[in-house]
Amino acid sequence: MESGRYVAVYGAYGHTGRFVVAELRQRGYVPLLLGRDRDKLLALVEAYPGLEARQASVDDPASLDRALNGAAAVINCAGPFASTAAPLVEAALRAGLPYVDVAAEIEANVDTFAHFAERARAAGTVVVPAMAFYGGLGDLLVTTAMGDWTAADEAHIAYGLSSWHPTGGTRASGVVSGQRRNGRRVRFSGGRLEYHDDALPTLEWPFPAPFGPQSVIGEFTMADVVTVPSHLAIAEVRTYMTAKAAADLSAPDTSAPIAVDERGRSAQTFVVDVLVRSGGTERRVAAAGQDIYAISAPLAVEAVDRILTGRTRTTGVASAGAIFDAPDFLRALSPHLSLHVPFDTRG
Repeated sequence: MESGRYVAVYGAYGHTGRFVVAELRQRGYVPLLLGRDRDKLLALVEAYPGLEARQASVDDPASLDRALNGAAAVINCAGPFASTAAPLVEAALRAGLPYVDVAAEIEANVDTFAHFAERARAAGTVVVPAMAFYGGLGDLLVTTAMGDWTAADEAHIAYGLSSWHPTGGTRASGVVSGQRRNGRRVRFSGGRLEYHDDALPTLEWPFPAPFGPQSVIGEFTMADVVTVPSHLAIAEVRTYMTAKAAADLSAPDTSAPIAVDERGRSAQTFVVDVLVRSGGTERRVAAAGQDIYAISAPLAVEAVDRILTGRTRTTGVASAGAIFDAPDFLRALSPHLSLHVPFDTRG
């Protein structure tokens, strides 16, 4: 198969990495299995005979260069991204490859935009952080809801999760993010990120069917506060999480996801409900599906496919909504997501 079909997956043996590997193969790409743990790589090769494993560590640039040899793109699935994103972006820039990651860590995403925007643009390549359930999907939905608007007053992204069984990677990334914030919380208000110690409010959010109205935690801030403002003029970006899912995440004994189907997905379901407001007009769009980790795979792989086939709008560091045709991208995910199309209402 031609070299343009080879895509390096760093952290290929992780929970999300395995979904990405399977999605790449289904789309006709050949995953190169990358990671620092040799035994886990070999175990993954046993599951996928014929695929190549390449051991590499983010603290060994030469090993990353060797691992990316012959690849057309790289997808980083290995958190905490505070440790892995910068070295992988550096390696991708050295190799002249597009880079995509599934980082949900707010500070890591901020760093990627801040540190690599000019270099990636000068190199004529693309770096797409947070191309996942958190950060990427919300950004695509907000961009779609905006339609012909060039600015809005507010964007609200409400996450309706039936439950949240976090992976070990999610927990490790949360610890790193908490340390970087010195235990404070973060929000996007007045056009900038703010760190604060305020208590988070609880309110009710009117999710579409089948969820319906649910108790949510307000200012439960996710990566959308980085991706959305990176290209849209919206001064207030607020995210919400169903109270039950937030409790699952904070509980120390909540189990990891358990597969219930042949694709390895858990039974968890979700709806992401987006509302944007400009003056007295509101626009709304929502997407529903199964398993927040599994859905990150078609998001990331669709992004790579569009990059490699020239269906992009810019170069440099860019979020999903900035670099891709958001409504078209969401339509391409129809095997994985059900969409509620946007509509206008008067406030």
